Amino acid sequence: MAFPSGGPRQNEMNFDQIIGQIQQVLGRLTRRFGGGGIGIIVVAILILIGVVWLGSGIYQVGPGEQAARRLFGVVQNPVTEPGLQWWWPSPVGHKDKESVTQTRRMELGFISNEAGSVSPRGEEALMISGDLNIVDVQMVVQYNIKDINAFLFNVDDPGEETRAVMVGRPEGRTLKDAAEAALRLVVGQRSIDDILVRNREDVEVNTRDRLQQIMDTYHSGIAVVSVQLQDVKAPEEVRDAFDDVLRARQERDTRINQARAFEADIIPRAEGDAERIKEAAQAFKQARIARAIGEADRFASILAEYTNSKEVTRQRLYLEAMEEVLPDVNKIILSPESQSVLILGGDETLKPVPFGPTP
Repeated sequence: MAFPSGGPRQNEMNFDQIIGQIQQVLGRLTRRFGGGGIGIIVVAILILIGVVWLGSGIYQVGPGEQAARRLFGVVQNPVTEPGLQWWWPSPVGHKDKESVTQTRRMELGFISNEAGSVSPRGEEALMISGDLNIVDVQMVVQYNIKDINAFLFNVDDPGEETRAVMVGRPEGRTLKDAAEAALRLVVGQRSIDDILVRNREDVEVNTRDRLQQIMDTYHSGIAVVSVQLQDVKAPEEVRDAFDDVLRARQERDTRINQARAFEADIIPRAEGDAERIKEAAQAFKQARIARAIGEADRFASILAEYTNSKEVTRQRLYLEAMEEVLPDVNKIILSPESQSVLILGGDETLKPVPFGPTP
């Protein structure tokens, strides 16, 4: 890293050596003035002046601040810890304090004031996209200081009056020109649709990375926090046509989103209905299988009974069939060998009626 005033940093002077040299000088002054009262007064005044001068080197470093120090024009290590500090007063030493955690702001393509009004700057905002369209881009760069010595002493910047940037600070014309160059490079590699709608975030990220590379090349001590595109639009002459295209694209995206929402709603419901139909079919299948097995078992048992007693089984099956076919009709069963009459159907309270033996 380069520093002004030439050459590398020098070791700081030993405080005890300086005090010893001052005492020698005061002793010579006392002897020169004769060592009497006048000499003592002169020495006392000089001592007082020296104390006041040394005391003026006391300063405060606040939270989030750092102090850059120079001794006889040679840059020293910065003070990074907050609290009371001391450094050689001018003209021997110099110190500069800066807030390194404060996020600073630079506007490109426009200028805003405290009242909130915005004044566009067309010479900065008008750019050519990768598909040879003219686009009006306004951008805000947020940054802070990552190296106070590099920030203060490495870049000879002319400053910028519109933003009240002092001469010698890289956040003046250096940062603005670098930001404009980075943005123009990124915009020139993309279509106007990407810049206006599709990939604004990618444009911001790529511009930030490119700008950081440029500032690191200058050893500026600036850390780019973020790049934010503000008002991005087509030139005034063709803005209506571009607005129509944007509205059509927004309507298309709206319809696509609605269709996707309908899809997300109808598909789960259809899948649920399909599962319910499958479950019902499975239940019906199991019921029919169970019913078929039951009927088969019943038929097998009837077959076994029929094999053992064909006439009785045939008669029982006949009676069961008649009861099923004529459920509401009373049926009287007479048998020559029986001593009673069997009445089937009708009133459930009817019971077999005994009758005399067959003559």
